[in-house]
Amino acid sequence: MAGLFATLRRPTNISSSNFQSSSVFASRLLYLLTVISVSLAVFAFVLQWRGGLPDPTTRWIFGDDPNEAGSKPVRLSSSSSSCADILGQSHTASFPYFRDWKFNFGSNLRPKISITTSTSAGLEQILPWMFYHKVIGVTNFFLFVEGKAASPNVSKVLKSIPGVRVIYRTKELEDVQAKSRIWNETWLAGFFYQPCNHELFVKQTLNMEMAIVMAREAGVDWIIHLDTDELMHPAGTSEYSLRRLLADIPEDVDMVIFPNYESSVERDDVKEPFSEVSMFKKNYDHLTKEMYFGNYKEATRGNPNYFLTYGNGKSAARVQDHLRPNGAHRWHNYMKSPKEIKLEEAAVLHYTYPKFSDLTSRRDRCGCKPTKEDVKRCFMLEFDRAAFIIASTLTEEEMLHWYREHVVWTDKTLIQKLIKKGILTRIYTPMAIVQGLKESGVFVSVIASAHRDIIQDESLSSAGNRNASRYPHITDTFPRKMGRILVEPQSTARKFVEFSKTDRQAIPPESPPGMDGIDLTHTKYLLKNSSS
Repeated sequence: MAGLFATLRRPTNISSSNFQSSSVFASRLLYLLTVISVSLAVFAFVLQWRGGLPDPTTRWIFGDDPNEAGSKPVRLSSSSSSCADILGQSHTASFPYFRDWKFNFGSNLRPKISITTSTSAGLEQILPWMFYHKVIGVTNFFLFVEGKAASPNVSKVLKSIPGVRVIYRTKELEDVQAKSRIWNETWLAGFFYQPCNHELFVKQTLNMEMAIVMAREAGVDWIIHLDTDELMHPAGTSEYSLRRLLADIPEDVDMVIFPNYESSVERDDVKEPFSEVSMFKKNYDHLTKEMYFGNYKEATRGNPNYFLTYGNGKSAARVQDHLRPNGAHRWHNYMKSPKEIKLEEAAVLHYTYPKFSDLTSRRDRCGCKPTKEDVKRCFMLEFDRAAFIIASTLTEEEMLHWYREHVVWTDKTLIQKLIKKGILTRIYTPMAIVQGLKESGVFVSVIASAHRDIIQDESLSSAGNRNASRYPHITDTFPRKMGRILVEPQSTARKFVEFSKTDRQAIPPESPPGMDGIDLTHTKYLLKNSSS
C-alpha cells in the first residue's frame, strides 16, 4: 500500500512543480514587458524634449525633409515677413494640418464651386479669405490681380496654391476685353466711361465674363463673384458646407441669391476683420417688415441708409451655355430669363469699413474732388460719398472721431436691444475657422513654400529672362482661348442684341429699402411700438 500511495503521490509533486515554474516564467515575462514599455516611453519623452521627434502638427515649419530631426525653421524674406507676422502660427494648434497641406481637393467632389474676384489686396487679406472658402468647399479661384496683389512676392504665393488661377491686368488683357461683345450691348452702357466705382464696376463685369470661360474649361458647376472683404456664410446646412448647400439646389434653378449681412465693428483698432469681428447687421430679406422698419432709425444711427453700403447681396450661377454677368452682384443668360431663388438662412458676410485705415485706402484709389457734386460721379452709394469727403478734408484725429461715431458700435445697451430684436446677430463660425487656420500655420506654410520656389526660380533664370517682362509668367495664366470666345464681329453682336428678348439691365450695388414710400401712419405706429 505504501508503494501504491508513493506511486500515486509522485504525479502530484510533478504537477505542482510545473505550475510553479510557469508562474515564475509568466511573472518574469510581465516584468520584462513592463520595463521595456517604460523604457521606450522615457526614451521617446527625452527625444521629443530634446527636439528629436517633432510634433507632426508642426512639421510644416521645418525644411524640405519632414523626417530630418532638428531641422532649422524656414527663413522668410523681408518682403514677406509682415505677412508672416500677421498670418503666423500660435503655440496652440486647433487643426492638425500638416506641412504643405493646401486643400488640394480631388476632381471627383461635386459640385465644383469657383469664386472669381478682382483685387489689389495683399496676402494678409487674400490668404484668410481664400482658405476659409476652401474649408467650406470652394475648389477654384480666378483672381484678376493688380496693384499689390500683382506684385511678384504676392502673386507667386497665390499661384502656388492648387486650384488658383492668377490673371494680371496687362495691355494684352485690356486689348482682349476691349473687343468684348459687352461694349456693343446696352445692359451695362450706363456705367461706361465714368470714374472710380463705375469704372471698377465695368472692370469687374468684364473679368466675370472671362471667368465664365475659365470655369467651363475647369469643369466647374457653380460660379460666384465675391470681393476679398466678403465671406460666404452657408448657414442652414448641418456641415457648414457651401458644397452641400449648392448640391441640394434643384436642378432647374439657374441662380441662387445670397442676401448680405454687414459687419458691425465694436472697436476702432481692428487689424484682422475675419478673425476679430463677430457682430453683423441682418439683411432686410431675413427680417419681417415690422421688425425692419420698426427699428430702422436706431439701426441706422444717423447714417444715410440701414447699411453703410450695398444691401442687394451676391449670387451664385450654375455654369451653363449663354451665361453672362449682370454686373458684380448678379448673373444672367443671353437666351433665357434665369430661374432664381433666394436663400432664407445663408448669406454673404460683408466686412464694411472694418478698419479705420479703410477710409484713407478708398480715398487713395479715386482721383475725384471732395465736393458733393463731384462725388456723385464717382460713387454710387451715399455713405461712400460721405466717407470720401471726410477722408479728403479732415485731419486724422477728426477722421477717427467721425469713424467712431458712424461706423463703430460703442453703445452696449443699443447693441443688446437690437440683438434681442433680431436686427443684429453674432456669427462666430467664420472667425473660428480663420483663427484655426492661422494657429495651425497654414498661411505661413504657403508663404514659406512659395518663397523656396522663388529662390529656386531666381537661381535658374537668366538675366535676359528676368528683364523680358514685368510679369514673366503671364503666358501661364492668361486665358489663351479668350480672344476667340470674346472677340465677335460687331455686326453679329448687334444683331444678337436686337433679337434678345431677355435683356436685363446690370444690377449695381443698391442700398436696402429706406423709409421713403412707406405709409406715414403705418411708420409712426411701428416706431411707437418699437420704442415702447
